Amino acid sequence: MSTRRSDGDGIVVIGLGRFGCHLAGSLTRMDREVLAIDHNPDQVQRWSAELDRVVQADSTEEESLRQLGVAGFPRAVVAIGASVEASVLTVLALVELGVPQVWARATSEKHAKILSSVGAHHVIFPEAETGDRVAHLIVSRLLDFIEFGDDFAIATVRVPESLAGRTLLDLRPNERYGVRVVGAKLPGERFRYASDTTVLPQGGVLVVEGGIDQVQRFAGLR
Repeated sequence: MSTRRSDGDGIVVIGLGRFGCHLAGSLTRMDREVLAIDHNPDQVQRWSAELDRVVQADSTEEESLRQLGVAGFPRAVVAIGASVEASVLTVLALVELGVPQVWARATSEKHAKILSSVGAHHVIFPEAETGDRVAHLIVSRLLDFIEFGDDFAIATVRVPESLAGRTLLDLRPNERYGVRVVGAKLPGERFRYASDTTVLPQGGVLVVEGGIDQVQRFAGLR
């Protein structure tokens, strides 16, 4: 294994189910120091070859987490989904340890409210968020899509044939379509930030931002 960053930017991932193991793996590939914890010895054994540090422990016990040095990490993610009780007790233990940022996976609105009430700083719904994103991709011509709060999205779309070869100054997409073109690229090339003089490339791809409905309508232009 390569040497990971040890600049105080490490992350604890608790729960090595489907979400937790993918998260821990992604963070490791980003060269982050990751401490992965699971109560199931089979899961620990399975992921010990993939992750730098995987330990078996009862994450609901504050003292167990203390002995593992969890209190020294700036962020922890509770990825437990099978047991609401274990999830909540783990968040509570992390808060008692004083971990500055506690992220927690919720499986329902009620679960989310409980997690927030015991001190989770960020509550996430990975399955719901993924489902929403895939739904947008299925029913539209978007290539990729990220939705933010307050009806705002960033997406990649193919350059509409009717707009190819024209500059952004000429098209004024913000006025006409309610979207802002952030970048553009041709196949095989890197994205470039867009300006008024940017010509929309035939067969190219654009990065656009704006309201969700506006972005989808822009992607549907021919």
